[in-house]
Amino acid sequence: MKRSLALGGVAAGLLASAAVAAPAHASDTVPSVILANTPFAAKEIATFWFAEHYANLVNATPYDVETKVVAKHVSTGGPSADTKPGVVPAIGDEKKSTAKSKNVNLPKTLGKVFFIGADHRPHWCTATSVQSSYHNLVATAGHCVYDTESNRETLDKWVFVPGYYQGKTPWGIYVGKQAFTHYDYDVYEDGDRDYAFVTVYNGVLPTGAGFGSYSKVWEHKWQAYKDKARIQNDKTTAWSKIEVNSVGDPDHLVPVGTPESDVFSITADAFQAANKGKDLTGNGPWDPRTGVKTDELTAGQYNSDKDFYYSPDKKALFFRTPVPAPETVVSETPSPSPSPSATPTPTPTPTPTATYKYFKRTFWGSYDLDYKVTARVFGIGLKDVGRLGDNVGGQGLAYNQKLGKSVFVFGYPSGSHPDGNHSFSGQTLKWSYGKTFAAQASAIKGEELVGVKSSFTGEGSIGSSWLLQYKSSRRLGYLNGVTIGVADTDKNNRIDTSISPYFDGELYGVYKSAASLWSGKIV
Repeated sequence: MKRSLALGGVAAGLLASAAVAAPAHASDTVPSVILANTPFAAKEIATFWFAEHYANLVNATPYDVETKVVAKHVSTGGPSADTKPGVVPAIGDEKKSTAKSKNVNLPKTLGKVFFIGADHRPHWCTATSVQSSYHNLVATAGHCVYDTESNRETLDKWVFVPGYYQGKTPWGIYVGKQAFTHYDYDVYEDGDRDYAFVTVYNGVLPTGAGFGSYSKVWEHKWQAYKDKARIQNDKTTAWSKIEVNSVGDPDHLVPVGTPESDVFSITADAFQAANKGKDLTGNGPWDPRTGVKTDELTAGQYNSDKDFYYSPDKKALFFRTPVPAPETVVSETPSPSPSPSATPTPTPTPTPTATYKYFKRTFWGSYDLDYKVTARVFGIGLKDVGRLGDNVGGQGLAYNQKLGKSVFVFGYPSGSHPDGNHSFSGQTLKWSYGKTFAAQASAIKGEELVGVKSSFTGEGSIGSSWLLQYKSSRRLGYLNGVTIGVADTDKNNRIDTSISPYFDGELYGVYKSAASLWSGKIV
């Protein structure tokens, strides 16, 4: 669904000088969305991906939204240029190089963008660094930035990791700051405009890691659960183990049965404070907001010769009470003398050993309930590693080019062909090569798309870079497409075509809006 704008200015041809063309564009056609509005927010997003030994990066899966489409090769018509052809040179390639290479050296600018999808799970697409004023710009498919599944504005915790491989981030993580797309994609999800440019902060790498804790006590349950929801919905911080537990207010004893109260085990000191002057081994009476539980023990369980002692936490009092001894009975022992007048000699009974009863007493109090929110938060030290383009370079940009030109497609294809064959793992960067042609895919509202023959399967390859005039020796070329879907055009259950929006002057207008903005550092 092409919507032409009034354009002005002169664009340089691809094979002419590398001067930057400047087609006019209406400012209201370039919607933008803030992804991380402060360095602090960006730092928390980076922390999320570095957390627990890069677990979220490692566990991320290829983004499979809108990957396989029904596309067809269009032999007549197709997309057309809205101004003269134009190019933006790659970073470091502002002066043309004549060096050639017989091998296909993979570009350093490619990598993966990671984000949280509508399913609340980590996913990734392919993306590339591109030329910009501040060397801070990434290009990918629009639906690898904008959330077309849940109708939220953008995908969460968006970062770019150039050269990513199995949990390794050789040039750091670059947190997205601001995303730009075409008005028609933002409003209509027009497949002809399914592209996005994202400014990123300087890259960061971790220097150390550790967990901190959060704890806050609330008077009412609703306040605690509101706080818990706030933490759970916090997109900027790596929270875990978020819990709400009821706790007694130690300064607020209440009658048993009072609403929002409960009975808690308390220490002997707390019990004594409510029962001043009372003997804790006695029988009360006790403050009605408190009470005791007394259990009889054996001498072996008591295991002490003291009259009383406390447990280490002072929540139990052990004591003994003597059992009264029986009265001494004096018996008379008859004399062995046979004389009837003999007087018996009295023999006293030995004094018995003292005996005791043994007890264990615990204490309780009825307290007003408070509600304690606890959570763990992962924190890391970060170091700045510089601007994206300074570290990996940035591809140039070509627009309004004729169809039929050859392009290299670089990406991380994954997933299976329709016949179930898994040709790609998504672990390593792959390339394919072919000539562009006009294509259509009505299911994604794509009437003026570009196709190229490629066996890349869709999961993971979405966002793949189409590079025109790629110079293998310098690993640079002109970005002239991004994969937004794949198709089996000959119906043999094997993916054979990748499709992209046509890069025209309106795309250049979106690019130009993003390419002049500064991002800055996180740390």
